[in-house]
Amino acid sequence: MSNRVRALVVGLAVLFVIFAATTACSSSSDGATGTTVLHGAFVATGSMAAARSNHTATSLPDGKVLVTGGYYGSNWIASAELYDPATGSFTPAGSMTTARSFHTATFLSNGKVLVAGGWGDSSSCLASAELYDPATGSFTPAGSMTTARGGHRATVLGNGKVLVAGGTNGSAGLASAEIYDPNAGTFAPTGNMPVARGGHTATPLLPSRMVLFAGGGMDDYAVGAELFDPNSGTFTATGGMTEARLGHTATLLPSGTVLVAGGRDIFGNPRASAELYDPATGTFAPNGSMTAARALYTATLLPNQKVLLAGGEADYTGAALASAELFEE
Repeated sequence: MSNRVRALVVGLAVLFVIFAATTACSSSSDGATGTTVLHGAFVATGSMAAARSNHTATSLPDGKVLVTGGYYGSNWIASAELYDPATGSFTPAGSMTTARSFHTATFLSNGKVLVAGGWGDSSSCLASAELYDPATGSFTPAGSMTTARGGHRATVLGNGKVLVAGGTNGSAGLASAEIYDPNAGTFAPTGNMPVARGGHTATPLLPSRMVLFAGGGMDDYAVGAELFDPNSGTFTATGGMTEARLGHTATLLPSGTVLVAGGRDIFGNPRASAELYDPATGTFAPNGSMTAARALYTATLLPNQKVLLAGGEADYTGAALASAELFEE
C-alpha cells in the first residue's frame, strides 16, 4: 500500500478498530462510595490461521464466525476462515472471488453472507459484491453497488434489506447511502448522511430498529453520533462519545447497551479505552479499557453472549496481529 493510500485509509478512518489483551474492561462508578465496579473481562483464545487486519468477522447460525479477507504487509487477502467457539480454534474456509480489505460482510435472512466493496489493491476501491453460502462453503459473485466504496458500513434493517453507508471512494469521503435487496439481488441509492463518514460504526438497536452511527470522520476525528430511522429514512443527532474515535468497534450487548472500544486518537495511535452507549438516555459513558491498544480489529457477539475481538493492527505502522480475546458483560 502506498504512503498516500495508507494516509487516506487511516486518516479517513477506514474500518474496524482497537483491540486489547487480557483484563477487566467495563466499569461503572458507585456514587455512594466512589468505588469502581468492573462488569467484564478479556481473556485469550486461539489464533487465526493468518495474520490479517482490516478484515471482517460475521456470526453464522451454527455459532461459528466467518472471517474474510483483510490486509497483511503489502498483500491483500482473499482467504477466509471459520472460528469455532466450542473449540476456540480457527480453520480455513476457502477464498473469496476477489481479494479485498476494508469491506463489509453481512449475514442475510436467507442464510447467506453479503460481502461488499472494500479496497482491491493499493489504489482502487471496489463496487463489486459476492455471497458466501455456509451450506456449500463457497463464494459467488453478487452484482455491484451503485458506488465503489471502502471503509463503509453495512447494516441489516428490520425488513431484511441492508443499509450501506459512508466510507471513501479512494479520493474523497462519502455521505451517500444505498440499500441492498436480497430478494431482488440489487443495490439502489437512498438518502445521504448529514456528513461524510469513514471509520465509523453502524449498530442496529433493539427494539427500536434504529441504527446508531458513531465516530469516524473524514477531515476530522469525530465524537458525534446519529440515529438512522428505517421508517422515515432520516438521520438525527444523538449524544456524543466521550472520546473522538476513528476505526473503532461498536457491539450491541445482551443488555441493550452498545460497547464502543478502541479506535485511533487524533494522532493516529490506537486507543485501549472503551465506553457504553445507553439507548434509553441517548448518552455515552466511559467503561474502562482493554488491556492492549489495537486498531482495525473485529468485534463479534457470540451465542454465549461473549464478544470475540480478533486481529487488527498493533500500532500506526500497520503491524498485523493474529491474537484474539473475549469480553464478557
